[in-house]
Amino acid sequence: MTAIQTLTDFLRATDASFRFFDLGRRLSKLPQDSFLKFERNEIAYPLPHLRQAWIAVLLWNPKQSGQHLIWFLKFPLDEQGKLVLAARDDFLQRLARSVSGNLLEQAAEEDPLKDNPFAFKPADDKMAAFHARATAILKQPPSGYYEPARQYLAGVTPRDQWQALGLQGLADLCARLDERDNDRLLASALNDLPDAPLQALCTQLEHVDPGHRVTQALTERLRQQLNQVGEGNDVVVSTLVRALSQSQSDGLRIGALEQVLSTPAGGSVEVLAAIGSRCWGDLMQPALRQRFLEQLAASEAGQDGFNRMLIDLIFIPGMRPCIMDSLRNPERSEALSAAIGGFFSAASQAAQS
Repeated sequence: MTAIQTLTDFLRATDASFRFFDLGRRLSKLPQDSFLKFERNEIAYPLPHLRQAWIAVLLWNPKQSGQHLIWFLKFPLDEQGKLVLAARDDFLQRLARSVSGNLLEQAAEEDPLKDNPFAFKPADDKMAAFHARATAILKQPPSGYYEPARQYLAGVTPRDQWQALGLQGLADLCARLDERDNDRLLASALNDLPDAPLQALCTQLEHVDPGHRVTQALTERLRQQLNQVGEGNDVVVSTLVRALSQSQSDGLRIGALEQVLSTPAGGSVEVLAAIGSRCWGDLMQPALRQRFLEQLAASEAGQDGFNRMLIDLIFIPGMRPCIMDSLRNPERSEALSAAIGGFFSAASQAAQS
């Protein structure tokens, strides 16, 4: 019998079906073959966040409806973004000691991850997004908050009565944009939603990949917000940017980011953090990346903020060469040149300490 060296090996030895997801920056699929290569230390983690891999595992019994299990796990990454193997081995040893017999049946009685240091509890918005995705995958009905959310977006419930909305209902609706004309319903509502329900909705849209109709509505609301000033407006802009981050309409999304970075809101730390942490793939485009770095260098984030965002981007697989190209750009401004100098100075001091 082959020795169990990875979580994938362990799960394949059970009767459960399973899927992996990343839950660090946002909810994203993790193909099993890629995750196995990561576990074997063959590749860096594709979506690192805060130097860790934040993983959600959905397990279910394909022969018994309703029997399923959800795990949330985090593992430390080394300087190359690869799994720290000692942590993997420690986790597997703890798991082997806590599981005996049928995993799903045992989990119904006692959580195998109880007191496990590699388990974590996601933030409420990510928990809601994951549960919405899980129920859709398992072909289970959405929560009881789903229909009230649809009624609110349809205008049946007055716009000022958003306090009764459940976050899980918005998550369920976003996970089902291709059902019951939900994308049209959502797109029609975006124009006049108050800021609070708009932000709650955007925190769920960032976990899905909205199509053209919803993207158009998001970009129009974003245009409206960019023409406004006042306390809290940058926060709304940042949540709209996050909602657009996985849009299927590349042209609309990139155009929206270019527009944001050409306005005063583009210099907001909130907005820059949203672009850097959610739209990193778009920053592979030289012109957009250069504009982002120029805004970051001139922002209130200061040198420490500049350094943190740059390190975060460089740690993402594939981003380092792009960032280094921009740092060597001879046409950069004096402010960006000074920030780059401060970045390398801090890196040099960290290496010597």
